[in-house]
Amino acid sequence: MAIACSTSSRVDDLGSGFDQSPTVYPLYKADESSGIPNARASIDLETVRDPANPDTFLMQVTLPTMTAYLPDASLATGTAVVICPGGGYRGVSIVKEGYDIAQRFNREGIAAFVLKYRDPLDATMADKKFGPLQDVQQAIGLVRENAARWNIDANKVGVMGFSAGGHLASSAAVHYNDPVLERWQAADLRPNFQVLVYPVVSFTGEVAHKGSRTNLLGENFNAQWQQYFSNETQVTEATPPAFLVHAGDDGSVPVENSLDYYRALKSNNVSAGMLILPSGGHGFGMRNPIDWFATMNQWLQEEGF
Repeated sequence: MAIACSTSSRVDDLGSGFDQSPTVYPLYKADESSGIPNARASIDLETVRDPANPDTFLMQVTLPTMTAYLPDASLATGTAVVICPGGGYRGVSIVKEGYDIAQRFNREGIAAFVLKYRDPLDATMADKKFGPLQDVQQAIGLVRENAARWNIDANKVGVMGFSAGGHLASSAAVHYNDPVLERWQAADLRPNFQVLVYPVVSFTGEVAHKGSRTNLLGENFNAQWQQYFSNETQVTEATPPAFLVHAGDDGSVPVENSLDYYRALKSNNVSAGMLILPSGGHGFGMRNPIDWFATMNQWLQEEGF
């Protein structure tokens, strides 16, 4: 099993003890009769796109994990967030949009769980369009199920995503009432908040990120699923509160993805905040002259998280 993590991380399962160093957990137990849901028999296809680059970008993720970053007990607020790094549904930017973010959350007393979700591949999945959503629902359910153990308030479990990871996070936020895993009920899966950073949201029209759409749905996608995963069309009054961050000069994922989602939230009376940065393009993580994380953290505090 190939696991990418920081050098101080260790691999564990949910039956063992834990400490405050980052710990990597398999997302599904090896001894579960069903194994990884929706999976075809396959070798582990995972590779690193550019091994010399410290911003590790994983390709063809086959075996999903989550890495737990727990804050010092003296700082812990009880809030937790599942982080979905971006990668266009063809990889996972696990450092810049994962581990680095988790460490910043820990300094604010927030527990963070970096999700290494499966890339939607026909070779490894029976129905690839649901694989990533299964993984994020599993992660949210596990964090809530283990809330007491990890010093977390089960009513303060959110989801965060970057780029295509933002699409996955918003999918978790709008489709929690439609569980894609038999183990969980909707009440287990509803995030208490969502944070979307330069997110892919729509799969329709000129604002759609066609690469993410093709990678998730395939070239000859059904219009039903295009609409289902155009998350701005799926917002209801029960959708969790949201904070969005986007650069106005994003040339890869148009800022209209965030604007349209924000409008949908407001039209359904969902509490929402948004920060449009003047520059930064796409994929900057926290490396922007404006500290958007500080503004987001203030929003979390104001929302009671």
